[in-house]
Amino acid sequence: MIQPVFRDFGMITKFHGQVTTIHCREDNALLKTTLGTPGAGRVMVVDGGGSLERALFGDNLGSILIKNGWAGILINGAVRDVEFLKTMPLAVRALAVCPVPPRKDGTGERDVIVSFAGVTISPGDWLYADENGVILSATPIE
Repeated sequence: MIQPVFRDFGMITKFHGQVTTIHCREDNALLKTTLGTPGAGRVMVVDGGGSLERALFGDNLGSILIKNGWAGILINGAVRDVEFLKTMPLAVRALAVCPVPPRKDGTGERDVIVSFAGVTISPGDWLYADENGVILSATPIE
């Protein structure tokens, strides 16, 4: 179980899928590029190092996530544009809100093992989220 430190920011509160990971801090260029690829029902897990200094996700990336078929996103960091995110048909969980935009330097890593909120998450794991919390599994849960 992932520690209950994340808040819902989108219209959808229940989602699941196989995990793709990104590790980045205050820079969302790699996240934008990755969300621009077919999501195929996967869940994006972003380890932003828990930073609340810059938002990693907002309504523009939310539109890209929806368009490309991602099931949802879990961010160990901040979001912005919450007035729009709450009206969009997407699943977004993050730590908090921050009005400061991210850097766009292209730093970060994709498909790496990340650890936060009491768990270690590997690319290919399965994430299940609903109103009661978030759990992980190495294999799909029926």
